[in-house]
Amino acid sequence: MMKKNIILIGFMGVGKGTTARAFAKKYGVYNIDTDDLIESKENKEVKRIFEKKGEAYFRTCEQQTADWIEKCVKSTLISCGGGFYKVNNLKKLGTVVLLDASFEWIHNRLKTAKNSKSKLAKRPLFSDEKKAKALYKEREKAYRKVADVIVDVEKLSLEEQLKYIAKKCGVN
Repeated sequence: MMKKNIILIGFMGVGKGTTARAFAKKYGVYNIDTDDLIESKENKEVKRIFEKKGEAYFRTCEQQTADWIEKCVKSTLISCGGGFYKVNNLKKLGTVVLLDASFEWIHNRLKTAKNSKSKLAKRPLFSDEKKAKALYKEREKAYRKVADVIVDVEKLSLEEQLKYIAKKCGVN
């Protein structure tokens, strides 16, 4: 049983969705994804929202999603888009867990995945590797600053990550 929400943050491609699905299955909790919620509300993929309406509009959608989560969502694991950490009420949503890894590890994970083309294609900010690396550097300290718990995904297996998150967040 979870007493409050667990909010997974981290750079795009670090494995927030993978970890969230595995955690939900192992501990029998609900799991939602902020990008999925936005896509559903907008009836467009994140990539298309960026193309048609721009990043600023997408960030407004993220804040609206955070506001809804704060009011309506309890005892749920929430995996967030890479920029979601900037919402102004993040700490009110639950325990913030950073899935942390180096840029090189994340890039390699995406490039070597079975469905690597689609994984890279759905991440519009990863289309230019140099810009993506600069964005990673920009966000790295900010992620750590807002996190209540930091999980080094390079050093832990998925199973070890799940157990660590559960222990740190008081999940039985």
